[in-house]
Amino acid sequence: MPRILRIAAAQMGPNQRADERSTILARMIALLDRAADDGAQLVVFPELAFTTFFPRWLLQPEDVDGYFEPAMPNPAVQALFDRAAERRIGFYVGYGELADGRHFNTSVTVGPDGGVLGKYRKVHLPGSVEPRPGDRFQQLEKRYFEYGDLGFPAFWGPKAWHEPVLGMLVCNDRRWPEAWRCYGLQGVELMLMGYNSAAYDPNGGTAENEAIRTFHSTLAVQANAYMNACWAVSVAKAGNEDGSGLIGGSCIVDPNGTVVAQATTLGDEVVVADCDLDACRQGKEKMFNFAAHRRPQYYGAIIDQVGATPPPKPAVSTEERRSA
Repeated sequence: MPRILRIAAAQMGPNQRADERSTILARMIALLDRAADDGAQLVVFPELAFTTFFPRWLLQPEDVDGYFEPAMPNPAVQALFDRAAERRIGFYVGYGELADGRHFNTSVTVGPDGGVLGKYRKVHLPGSVEPRPGDRFQQLEKRYFEYGDLGFPAFWGPKAWHEPVLGMLVCNDRRWPEAWRCYGLQGVELMLMGYNSAAYDPNGGTAENEAIRTFHSTLAVQANAYMNACWAVSVAKAGNEDGSGLIGGSCIVDPNGTVVAQATTLGDEVVVADCDLDACRQGKEKMFNFAAHRRPQYYGAIIDQVGATPPPKPAVSTEERRSA
């Protein structure tokens, strides 16, 4: 019997800094209803879905906690959980987590009964602690978040979803193959991730624009879904948010690395795909049969080393060898 899971990517348009939480939540519930009406069993929302992307601002210390959730769920977001349980649809959502005075960029996956199946805290934080002088927009995730401390824990989906092995990432994590491979080594079949990616170089400069950043976003998901033989759902918060552009390009990618559904706007949009979880077997049992083909004895630098170290220079230069 085929293991088909119907999944929706619920791209969100921008959340302005002045938007009321109730307004944002109403949009999310409308997207969830649209996904459920299309027959989806699981809907994926973006990173920091309940707020604007606040790390672009240098905030006063007393204002920071207002962008974080003290629990998940909590009264401010309970309506989303209630509607999802009513419609029997699960969801992934990203948010700022406040846990015992610590701050994380977090996501959870919720089952069709409204219960939390898994939690993930973002590991690969981009940007800096201190702002760059003179820049209008910053990338201050290292200022507002701690590095995730949960690792990359895969977890099982429910029987209603044919019990897939699930994994979660948040935004910049999707660009790091080490994160995907940690899940791949747990047999992941479906990767869920949300992002808020700038439509400009968030670290300063003019080398990147909306087109190349959207291309890189999709490329990272395609390549890593293929190399770990899994489905992947990558979902944006997009558009002009507080005068700052965010890319779209939300997509659903199959285990061959093929984009099977992709958003075409920078606003609230739902795209849906029927995902055959057994399609993962081709890659997992052949090209990326890890048990047969991996050689971890040669991979030590991947975990032991942070910065790039060039190889030793030869005692005799290439030009000298040619003239000898």
